[in-house]
Amino acid sequence: MAGVTETTDVIEEATALDRAQRAGEAAAAAAVAAGEPPPSAAADVDLTAAAFFDVDNTMMVGASIFHFARGLAARKFFTTSDLAGFAWQQLKFRIGGREDKNGIAGHRDTALSFVAGRPVDEVVSLGEEIYDELMADRIWAGTRALAQMHLDAGQRVWLVTATPVELALIIARRLGLTGALGTVAESVDGHYTGRLVGEILHGPAKAHAVRALAATEGLNLRRCTAYSDSVNDVPMLSAVGTAVAVNPDSELRDVAKDRGWQIRDFRSGRKVARIGVPSVLGAGAVAGAVAAGVAYRRR
Repeated sequence: MAGVTETTDVIEEATALDRAQRAGEAAAAAAVAAGEPPPSAAADVDLTAAAFFDVDNTMMVGASIFHFARGLAARKFFTTSDLAGFAWQQLKFRIGGREDKNGIAGHRDTALSFVAGRPVDEVVSLGEEIYDELMADRIWAGTRALAQMHLDAGQRVWLVTATPVELALIIARRLGLTGALGTVAESVDGHYTGRLVGEILHGPAKAHAVRALAATEGLNLRRCTAYSDSVNDVPMLSAVGTAVAVNPDSELRDVAKDRGWQIRDFRSGRKVARIGVPSVLGAGAVAGAVAAGVAYRRR
């Protein structure tokens, strides 16, 4: 029995790695398809260096997907009790400190029933409205300035997030960035099928996405910079030449100190307290759930 268990674990691990790679490649393809054309090779344009920014608690106060879910709940797409359920599941994850693969799969599978048949355009339209209502005022000024520093240096800047790619692209456009890598939900003829491409863009999948985009865009990853608040993003931070921990959780702060990474903290005591429950919703589980279920309307 031990041998069977070990074999099953190896297969599950290999399958998870394959899904992460597929998610990363899909995110990169979506970013290239939706992003701005590369700048011309003028003297002040740096075509081989770029910056990658996580969103939740790095670029934005709290979790973008939670703000989006609030907006959907206000429009009766689902109930406030559903929203509370998302919050509770993520709170358990953050307290436990470890992401359970079965829990992630459960979030994903439950949400898949919500999305099938819904039009992609509906999600984009709602995302535009909800960004203006609930997200525009939650951008960290310090992180936004860091992104602008890269843009001013002639470099391209992408967001990298577990949030649905449609919402991630809206945030990137509103901030004047190059584009975004996000969780990709499969669609056919402009409607969601109810399946994800690979898995949630979280943890190792983000690193796969960054590498895939770099290969497509001709980036030298040793000249690139990545920013994040979460220890879950260590794979992405490790994939580039310069890693910066922004508003880091305690585990990432320790990793950053050990590896000599830069640390930037734009929080104050009041802001940290005010983030509260929404801030814990930024990790992959709930983001993937709503990524697959963004078009859900309660019947």
